[in-house]
Amino acid sequence: MENGAVYRPTTEEDPGPARGARSGLAACCNLGRLRLPRRVLKGLQLLLSLLAFICEEVVSQCTLCGGLYFFEFVSSSAFLLCLLMLIVYCTPVYDRVDAGKVKSSDFYITLGIGCVFLLASIIFVSTHDQTSAEIAAIVFGFLASFMFLADFGIMAYEKRQESQKRKPEATVRAEALTEPLNA
Repeated sequence: MENGAVYRPTTEEDPGPARGARSGLAACCNLGRLRLPRRVLKGLQLLLSLLAFICEEVVSQCTLCGGLYFFEFVSSSAFLLCLLMLIVYCTPVYDRVDAGKVKSSDFYITLGIGCVFLLASIIFVSTHDQTSAEIAAIVFGFLASFMFLADFGIMAYEKRQESQKRKPEATVRAEALTEPLNA
């Protein structure tokens, strides 16, 4: 038997565009939609909310459990919503949805999570039993809430800068509307 006959059916000469350096999951993941500071903040939000949730889950007993349960709900919700927003930004889903709606959703979700996470951390501070797991959960909760609020601040700043760029254009149109047509 000749060597060519043995290897011909299984050997591929041209691997094609589907294979190579970016194939599989890496091919559909695009981190370029978020600038580096926001990418870092989103990663920290995800990590810190997960750590807060894990530390809270380690707590075996509590005397005033209402704050613990509220913190548990908020930390797990924050982790899942942050993960959802990262998936939307980094996958082809972003291309299928209106970019303005994604940014608007991210803006309000980040603000809501930041405020509620801060509130949950404050409530948990006032009701915890001073175990090391609870203290770690509280620290991670505060840090996560500050990351969410910092991300909101960056988005609000960018939104303001964007609206100021549009403002001169709007004033020119307004002046054109106030001028008489036959002048």
